[in-house]
Amino acid sequence: MSAETAADLPEPLADVPAERWPRHIAIIMDGNGRWAERQGLARVAGHDRGGHVVRAITRECARLAPIEHLTLYCLSSENWKRPAEELAFLMQLLEAYLVNERPIMMEDNVRVRMIGRREGIPDRVLDELDKTVSMSAGNDGLQLNLAINYGGRGELVDSARSLAYQVMAGQIDPADIDEQAIGKHLYTEGRPDPDLLIRTAGEMRISNFLLWQISYAEIWVTDRAWPEFDEATLHEAILDYAGRERRFGGLNR
Repeated sequence: MSAETAADLPEPLADVPAERWPRHIAIIMDGNGRWAERQGLARVAGHDRGGHVVRAITRECARLAPIEHLTLYCLSSENWKRPAEELAFLMQLLEAYLVNERPIMMEDNVRVRMIGRREGIPDRVLDELDKTVSMSAGNDGLQLNLAINYGGRGELVDSARSLAYQVMAGQIDPADIDEQAIGKHLYTEGRPDPDLLIRTAGEMRISNFLLWQISYAEIWVTDRAWPEFDEATLHEAILDYAGRERRFGGLNR
């Protein structure tokens, strides 16, 4: 890391060598509703506050040059079980986010992509999502992956189904299916696996998130709910990651 770049980093991250930084951070943003209830507010107020935190953390990751990818678990495939009123608010919040954040994303040179199934998402939300993805396609800074209507098991099913169709069409031999072949049919194709997985609100679960991709990710959990998460907490997670030894099944001698 150059001296100029290090000078722009907050303490104590300025002393972390470039090779010790996570290049891809994935976050399970949990605890919006519980945070709101503790404040005596409606659950939707927690989601609204959480949207502001998304902006702050995305901007901070875009500013921290060693970070190249940020994946946010926005809506799981299981979240459709929530009350209709809460889901309607979440869709409105997502639509507003996609519209309102465009100038900031362009200013910060952020490229937006979606991972997940499009089925079930309202057309108006998909339209705004497609506009944001298209508008930011030429940006070459932070890659922001929004996991919407996403489920890790569903992703693996879709990958297997796609490979099965190729086998039926005679385009691939079953004996040639390996990890690389499966990876090419995941929603995250072309993007590196996460180095660091952050979960908020103290929950010790993966919750069907990036099951294939986080095989060797370092996991960091905070008791803070997502509306309480801030740049200092992000820095804490990065610093903890930098102090770990990643062996990928091998031995460090």
